[in-house]
Amino acid sequence: MSEIDESIKAFASFRVLNGDASAAERDQLFRNMAQLFSYVSDRCEDEQVIQYDEVLCHLAELVEVETRTHVANLLAPLDRAPGSVVVKLAQDTIDVARPLLEFSNVLSDDDLIEIIQQQTEEHRIAIAGRKHVGERVGDAIVENGGRDSVVRLVRNNTAKLGDDALQKIAIRAVNDTELADDMRGRDDIDWGRLRDEISLAGGKVLEQLSLVEAPNKGTMGTVSAVVYNRIRNRAGFNAQEWKVAWNQVKALNDRRQLNNSALARFARFGYGHHAAAALTLLLRISPEVLVKWLATQDYVAVTVAGKAFGLSADLFEGIVAVLPWRDFPAPQDLKDVRSRFETISKEEASGIFELWRRHAFRKSNASSEPKAGAA
Repeated sequence: MSEIDESIKAFASFRVLNGDASAAERDQLFRNMAQLFSYVSDRCEDEQVIQYDEVLCHLAELVEVETRTHVANLLAPLDRAPGSVVVKLAQDTIDVARPLLEFSNVLSDDDLIEIIQQQTEEHRIAIAGRKHVGERVGDAIVENGGRDSVVRLVRNNTAKLGDDALQKIAIRAVNDTELADDMRGRDDIDWGRLRDEISLAGGKVLEQLSLVEAPNKGTMGTVSAVVYNRIRNRAGFNAQEWKVAWNQVKALNDRRQLNNSALARFARFGYGHHAAAALTLLLRISPEVLVKWLATQDYVAVTVAGKAFGLSADLFEGIVAVLPWRDFPAPQDLKDVRSRFETISKEEASGIFELWRRHAFRKSNASSEPKAGAA
């Protein structure tokens, strides 16, 4: 293509972005940009993704529902997609939003909860059928949803249902035979443990639904052990959880919302893989480095990095407590790590971290150079 042709094409795009083009031109540009991004999404630099995001968000305001639906279908299966336009389309009418709500890994739990609270029951039904539904998202559906979204949530065997949500669903199921049957079909739930941890009234409801027998006195007082075991089961790096977390954190970073507040939310809600992904991006280190720290239980490296970045002691301790370590940190480990964090100065930590970074960079370059005598 000649320079004149390129200039004409660029001018045409400029006209579209300024609203001076026809509806057909705007629709076509929106489709073409989304299609192009789908081809190159795995090779885009962060700044390129941000540029796509800004233009697509602007165009989304100028095109019709049919075109927005087409683009939503293009973006839904991508592991990496422009975060702001994905959220924008996920909050659109249900025909536009559905593929993103059901399949996009870019939407975070916070995004989904906001949609659950502010959009329609059809939006909640779509979210309830996602492959990955976290406890907080399930809680929000039960709190805000109607029967159809709750039924789909219960039937989704991959959805994680918290104790409060299960208790509320059980109360609904007392007068809903179909929902009660769906609850009985969930073989992933320890109903006996749930009875021991929820209210007496809730326990009675579970008995009424024939989900549990009357409590045995010997099973009471074991809540602490059960909770501890559940926490222990969270430990360990999981590749699939990491992939989901990485995509969501990258999207958060694209939207310029990755900061200490995001880290605090991850720590508060126990999102260990999200916290690890966030640290990787904020520290500007490779994912392999942070995963190695977790696998080798390298508290010193994480402590130095956290101090150098300028985290507060409370936030740092909260993050260390939820990271997907090989072995879950014991209370004494957390106490020792915090003590070390408070002892080292930010200047000292920054010096150590930068020295390590330069050494790692030189080592990486050396390994990429051809060996003597190589062809």
